[in-house]
Amino acid sequence: MLNIAVFASGRGSNFEALHSAIVEEKFPARIVVVVSNNSQAGALSLARSFNIPAFHISQKQFATIEVFNEKVLQTLHSLDVNFIVLAGYMKKIDASLIRAYRNRIINIHPALLPKFGGEGMYGIHVHEAVIAAKEKQSGATVHFVNDKYDRGEIIEQVKVNIDTDDTPQSLAAKVLQVEHALLPRVVKRFAEKSER
Repeated sequence: MLNIAVFASGRGSNFEALHSAIVEEKFPARIVVVVSNNSQAGALSLARSFNIPAFHISQKQFATIEVFNEKVLQTLHSLDVNFIVLAGYMKKIDASLIRAYRNRIINIHPALLPKFGGEGMYGIHVHEAVIAAKEKQSGATVHFVNDKYDRGEIIEQVKVNIDTDDTPQSLAAKVLQVEHALLPRVVKRFAEKSER
């Protein structure tokens, strides 16, 4: 059984899509906690509405980064988390967390990595860069998380075509739609593998 921690900084639509898929498809996984660095994140209120523990844990609350990382790890261990999904989480994951959860942290990114990844490449900035580069296709990527932004091994990608009249906003909506199918599909594979 995968005991999943979802890390999210925004409204939580990928978290919601994953939660719905787990409930509807009954695969061997459950989201046991949602963690956000943003106290106003929609993902936190969404989690509470599903009766899932939700915590605002931000580096700003702690004297040092070490104490912050310790608090995150403590929270995860106390809930028996064995898998982490980054779903719109806007902070770099510390090496201590990567070591503790090696090959058990995945991220969803709104572009076809390795293009349009790295620092500053999040949210609408990604789609603006893709449109500015006159790309014919974009999409979503799920990858393992390592110590470099968006550089971990790619697990799966889904492509979308870019129309000549697409704006960053219309492209964002197209990509989000495929993200909502891609993330649950990948997590389901990990969950089923964990049962073997």
